[in-house]
Amino acid sequence: MSRKTFFITGSNSGFGLAIASAALQAGHRVIGTVRSRASLTALAKTLPALRPVLCDVTEFDRIDNVVGHAEEEHGPVDVLINNAGYGHEGVLEESPIEEMRRQFEVNVFGAVAIAKAFLPRFRERRRGFIVNVTSMGGMITMPGIAYYCGSKFALQGISEVMRSEMAPFGVHVTTLCPGSFRTDWAGRSMVRTERSIADYDALFDPIREARQAVSSKQRGDPAKLAVAVLALIESDDPPPQLLLGSDALKHVSDRIVRMQQEIEVWKPVTFSTDG
Repeated sequence: MSRKTFFITGSNSGFGLAIASAALQAGHRVIGTVRSRASLTALAKTLPALRPVLCDVTEFDRIDNVVGHAEEEHGPVDVLINNAGYGHEGVLEESPIEEMRRQFEVNVFGAVAIAKAFLPRFRERRRGFIVNVTSMGGMITMPGIAYYCGSKFALQGISEVMRSEMAPFGVHVTTLCPGSFRTDWAGRSMVRTERSIADYDALFDPIREARQAVSSKQRGDPAKLAVAVLALIESDDPPPQLLLGSDALKHVSDRIVRMQQEIEVWKPVTFSTDG
């Protein structure tokens, strides 16, 4: 495995921290972003070998300078892990549109802004690997996380186009689609809209309670995800998306079967519109 330089957003917790730790242990150089000086200090103690960078992915006008300075100081980046993001939980009718705006600013616009800072660099060097962390929630849906799923579906689609556009230049783009893992996603990192409409109690309350009950007890191991990511970035023919976790495989596979069945049932109507 050749030594590479990683740029990992949201590197102070969850998948970002796990991937940073594994990459450093494997002998790679890691530049990791955090949003606050307190996190910067804490991360420096947790991973002394990591090069920490202060960067809020929604401060779009600063990103090019952050990336440029990071490469000037630490050398050309080989792998971008676009990991920064968070989850929003709330019934759609109850959830303020501003919470959707914030969800998309971080999960979509922030990720795209970071990627766009690297695209010209990778294109000119004719190499590079972009891993955009989406979710199985970018390929399936469930009640109560409309804004989250919407943001991850958006990043999933943008990543597929990015992959096609960058392929001629030797740049790989893969989305990472994890299922349920033992991170803070469903815990302190999740923004939850307060309940306000009783009609949704029967549908949504059990879902919220179940999600909180399994938080930190999920089957997925972030350390094993990190190992999988290191294997992914060594591939000469990486997939457009990589499902991680048995639950992700099951839920996405079930959705594909349902879609195929629905397409067959409605095929006569589909063909009826051809002139």
